[in-house]
Amino acid sequence: MPRYKLTIEYDGTPYCGWQRQDNGSTVQGSLEAAAQAICGVPVRVHGAGRTDAGVHARGQVAHCDVPKELPPGRFRDALNAHLRPQPIAVIDADVVADDFEARFSAIKRHYVYRISNRRANLALDIARSWRVPRRLDSDAMHEAAQRLVGKHDFTTFRDTECQAKSADKTLDQLDVIRDGDEIRVITSARSYLHSQVRSMVGSLVWVGEGRWSADDLAAALDARSRAACGPVAPPDGLYLMRVDYP
Repeated sequence: MPRYKLTIEYDGTPYCGWQRQDNGSTVQGSLEAAAQAICGVPVRVHGAGRTDAGVHARGQVAHCDVPKELPPGRFRDALNAHLRPQPIAVIDADVVADDFEARFSAIKRHYVYRISNRRANLALDIARSWRVPRRLDSDAMHEAAQRLVGKHDFTTFRDTECQAKSADKTLDQLDVIRDGDEIRVITSARSYLHSQVRSMVGSLVWVGEGRWSADDLAAALDARSRAACGPVAPPDGLYLMRVDYP
């Protein structure tokens, strides 16, 4: 059976997350239903990242094996036809080697978190950005963020239900950039713990508000305790932007 690599964009707002569940709509479940409608048999779709409920993607990657050979462009268009009107789009489809794994072959994942730092309510970006009305010091946030870059035990920034065997992760990038009223937290790593990015962003907002210093953030990291974490940012502003492969 040919194996296809899919690049997928979606608005995570109406879904219970990526991973298939029995009690709610998911991105994985919707893609599998579309693939089954095309192939006439159940098709398992494997994603590169299990985004949480409400988290979005511009470059999620998945793979699936299907029992018939279809030109990649035709398979992409057929999936999109069956997905409409859901806010999921298969941007690209490619035939790949049988040993390609969307999750385990990945060498880096890139996320962006959007913060709308303004007093006014959101109109166009409702459920797509986190509105923080108090003025944030983005320079202080960026300086503090560098204390988290590198290999660390990220237990503090790990969800209590995280199933990873180890809390040790290597963060390659964590930048905070302001563009007018929008602040973007840009991060890259091979892999992340459950809720790690949102936990780091929430703590960085405390730095931006002046509640914490860079030393306070570093102390929270060193505490290796979930109780030492700042607030967890809502899922609205988080986007999986790209997944890299060798």
